[in-house]
Amino acid sequence: MKEYDVNEDDSASQEAMETREDEIPEGLTSDEKNSPAAIIQEANDKYLRLYAEFENYKKRVNKDKEELVKYANESIIFDMLPVLDNLEMALKHAQGDVSSGLVEGVEMTLRELKKTLGKFGLSGIEADGKPFDPLVHHAMSQIERRDVPENVIVEEYRKGYMLKDKVLRASLVAVSKSPARTDDKDEELQRDININININTEEEL
Repeated sequence: MKEYDVNEDDSASQEAMETREDEIPEGLTSDEKNSPAAIIQEANDKYLRLYAEFENYKKRVNKDKEELVKYANESIIFDMLPVLDNLEMALKHAQGDVSSGLVEGVEMTLRELKKTLGKFGLSGIEADGKPFDPLVHHAMSQIERRDVPENVIVEEYRKGYMLKDKVLRASLVAVSKSPARTDDKDEELQRDININININTEEEL
């Protein structure tokens, strides 16, 4: 029969006890850690953490659901924008024939279509004469203008639309810029030339 060294077993038991004691948090004894109150507190902490995570998950799900419902018709309305463009273009080209019943029909169709899409949150983006806003306007060109301030929209190539608080399609626009400054000497020379032309004209008369 194999004989066991009692001293070795005692040493192993002592090391195990020391290891378990090392794992006990500072300030707590082994009995306190394993007490019903400590076990209940630990379970309660886990419950609170899980509850907080679940609440955050529900908020994310509800937000995603609201976004889905809010913009559920986005793709359909976006596909309808070319129809609006074509109707507006037809009216623009038919401005000289306002008495035509066809023009009146197109105007009515366009008005009713905008009214219907407006019920779903579609609205036009203002452009002409407005300051350029890169969030809702897309600049296609710059035009030198002396009669308007810089970075003001002077022409709209394609109308933009909002779907509720979201940009569905940005406006395509032309933006004003200050004319290039000519050299002062060139301006003075041009004034002298104009004066000489006026003098010569008066002498001929």
